[in-house]
Amino acid sequence: MSHLSSKTETKSVSIIPTPTHEPLRLMHGENHDPHAILGIHFAENAENKVIRLWRPGANQIHFELQGQQVEAKKIHAAGLFEYSVPTTITASDYRVFHHNGTLSHDPYAFWPTIGDLDLYLFGKGVHYELYKMLGARLTNHQGVDGVKFAVWAPNAKRVSVVGDFNFWDGRVNPMRSMGSSGVWELFIPGLREGDKYKFEIKSQNNEILLKSDPLAYSSELRPSTASVIAQINRFEWQDQEWIEKRKQIKFETRPLNIYEVHLGSWKKKDSKFLNYRELAIQLAEYCLEMGFTHVELLPIQEHPLDESWGYQVSGFYAVTSRHGNPEDFQWFVNHLHKNGIGVILDWVPGHFPTDEFSLGRFDGTALYEHEDPKKGLHPHWSTLIFNYGRHEVSNFLVANALFWIEQMHVDGLRVDAVASMLYLDYGRTDGDWIPNKYGSNENLEAVEFLKHLNSIVHQRVPGVMMIAEESTSFARITVPVEYGGLGFNMKWNMGWMNDTLRYFSKDMLFRHYHHNDLTFGLLYAFTEKFILVLSHDEVVHGKNSLIGKMPGDVWQKFANLRLVYSYMICQPGKKLLFMGGEIAQWNEWSIAKGIEWDLLEYIPHQETQRMIKDLNHFYLDNPSLWERDFHWTTFEWVDFSDTKNSVISYLRKSDHGMLLCVHNFTPTFHEDYKIALKNVASIHEVFNTDATKYGGSGKLNTSPEILSNKSGHAESTKIQLAPLATMIFKLSFGKIE
Repeated sequence: MSHLSSKTETKSVSIIPTPTHEPLRLMHGENHDPHAILGIHFAENAENKVIRLWRPGANQIHFELQGQQVEAKKIHAAGLFEYSVPTTITASDYRVFHHNGTLSHDPYAFWPTIGDLDLYLFGKGVHYELYKMLGARLTNHQGVDGVKFAVWAPNAKRVSVVGDFNFWDGRVNPMRSMGSSGVWELFIPGLREGDKYKFEIKSQNNEILLKSDPLAYSSELRPSTASVIAQINRFEWQDQEWIEKRKQIKFETRPLNIYEVHLGSWKKKDSKFLNYRELAIQLAEYCLEMGFTHVELLPIQEHPLDESWGYQVSGFYAVTSRHGNPEDFQWFVNHLHKNGIGVILDWVPGHFPTDEFSLGRFDGTALYEHEDPKKGLHPHWSTLIFNYGRHEVSNFLVANALFWIEQMHVDGLRVDAVASMLYLDYGRTDGDWIPNKYGSNENLEAVEFLKHLNSIVHQRVPGVMMIAEESTSFARITVPVEYGGLGFNMKWNMGWMNDTLRYFSKDMLFRHYHHNDLTFGLLYAFTEKFILVLSHDEVVHGKNSLIGKMPGDVWQKFANLRLVYSYMICQPGKKLLFMGGEIAQWNEWSIAKGIEWDLLEYIPHQETQRMIKDLNHFYLDNPSLWERDFHWTTFEWVDFSDTKNSVISYLRKSDHGMLLCVHNFTPTFHEDYKIALKNVASIHEVFNTDATKYGGSGKLNTSPEILSNKSGHAESTKIQLAPLATMIFKLSFGKIE
């Protein structure tokens, strides 16, 4: 959408008198339009042209004119040089030397790379391809190869591009202001992919700020923070079949079994990070083997600190350089798609870090954030909160979501910490927050931002999933915007996760006192479209690993782990498991240590992984467990009141059949356990987590019994109730077989 001028060279020069005070304005960073002085212009007498070059501190300057080296005349001590040429000379006839010796065309001889339509859309907050307008983009401008730079800094006195090519001297390459839009622009010929750069900003208080590019495609490997010129349009995608299928198939009626992964600690090689391509090959193979349909990546946008797990983002448009460049990540997504595995990104639009090189007080003022810390500073994470009411900020985030979906082909975004965005008093005490215009705690601007985000994503990219991590009872999260909702496709069921893990942490002898934790979730299970999660948040910060939460002896811990996972698989809602849970990792997750794959040398961990693998594939093969996940007709209680034995049973139903799920939450074995089921014609056990191959005691149901009344009608079934186990049965109804 960026404007490329078609004006001729003869129109690109103007009559400018020899400057007097302008060199000092350039030197002190007070000139908003350096192109009006520098570059090539008609002289005052209009009988020739003048080339003006700016080299602060230089005594001599040579440049190339029609293949010959010539010396310009110094006309001001500040560093302004002139050279008179015939009127036939154009911008393409001469080249200048960068400080590093590179010879290229004059940056100040070119028209702007940004047009009025770009600026208008940005001001309205609806420039959905903003990453093509702002940032540093390799391009051919007026027939010359180079990089166009653009950045939003409306309150700056001066903005300059700095990098190796000008020895990071902010005086050398000041940018041109594009007026009231607050955008600054400069085209620099001769720069190449891989060159490092930043923006040097002079604030209204005369502070000199050195900032990374908010829309950079790539960054240096931490701890360095320079932005890197990168390319994203070269990769040849081969996932067209996947993308077309994604448009056609409704994920609501399909299995969704997500493997949540932190790429930096999933696997390492000699304690070093793997490249995106290496990770893609291993992850695709593992997910196919284990029966996961999607991977969900903890934030892979650039971030300065490993220990933040990616949640303190400094480069919203850049994949972290820890694992390679943008093209490597495109290869990652493409490879997983070719293997039938979807890719979901954890996305963090709720806050950003306070690091000086990043977005905070970007032009010396609260630009992306709120000025008042009661609205702009997050009390939990000491991070800055986006000002969603500012069109340009909202545009930055909406375009960022579209960037990952449209340019990087990801299949969905899990939007982090939505609750912190929705409430003005989130994490705050009385008097430490500012009510909205109606006097309530709802963040009206954030609500409108989320509606805008979801509506435009669904409009532009059908089939993509927008998932909310939202931990409160805020209504209508997954209701379409046109029906008064926020427009998310699904929401993490944090209540189910908290209730379930709290229940499983109880001593098995006393679980009958907490039976409500198992049944309460079904009261609201169909009020939103839920994903059931056993996520990374539950295996860190002293919460213990999944198996570490389980009570009892070692056998009982493994049995409980098999039970909690199978319980999740059987419940209505899509599924998510954080890495390491599938191998019963004993220690909490640590990004430094990673997943303890060597545990698979031991039989109990092998058996756990085998059970989860088999159960995942069982899930994929049985539509009763996913076809109607979001509708109450998928679920029917058989018995939720057996608190004495801590047993629940229910039906999962679809157009393709019916399954009976029975869960025994104690280590007590019941040889003859009756379940009231009328009109059952046949019953066959199809999965049992107590199988010996999974480390269980082997109490299987090879021939469950159907019990009839005196009239010959089936009224119940009798099974063996395995200890700490899930038993799944396939049913048919009608005349007894």
